[in-house]
Amino acid sequence: MVGTVRAREARGGDLRLEFETAEASLADGKVGDSIAVNGVCLTVVSFDANAFAADLSSETIARTTLGALAIGARVNIEPALRVGQSLSGHFVSGHVDATAGVLSVREDARALRLQIELPGELVPYVVGKGSIAVDGVSLTVNEVSGDRFGVAIIPHTREHTIIGDYGAGTRVNLEADLVARYLRGLLTPGWDAV
Repeated sequence: MVGTVRAREARGGDLRLEFETAEASLADGKVGDSIAVNGVCLTVVSFDANAFAADLSSETIARTTLGALAIGARVNIEPALRVGQSLSGHFVSGHVDATAGVLSVREDARALRLQIELPGELVPYVVGKGSIAVDGVSLTVNEVSGDRFGVAIIPHTREHTIIGDYGAGTRVNLEADLVARYLRGLLTPGWDAV
């Protein structure tokens, strides 16, 4: 679902952000729940039927795009998967591996084609027809070329996420495929995962 930043408060080097959404009720949520915002797993510190607040540590501010969000900014919001729910897409943990810039956005029939920077530390995990999460959205990688990768955004994804707002230069959070990360670690003794 898509929401917006409702409030932002600096707190002794950290940051508290409040998010709201009209798309779905958050009434069944509770303090301590995990909710991903632009692919970043956050812990709910307060909530009401249409909004919740979360604290961002200095680590989260430094390693993700969330610290740069202004009041009114649109965000992707994804409650944690609950036992018994169907899994749609690939496993996304909410642990951001890197941030990157959108290099280009172009129309392709009814889809959008995006080229996004591929940080060097993620190169071993990103392959054509593999999965990657961009701002928490599970996407199929169309192609990989050196320091960039491409994805195609179908109309449904464009309409129900913030990806339709992207332009060249937009900063995004990336999470490599969890299965690829573990396989790489298992197959390379002594190698540390990202």
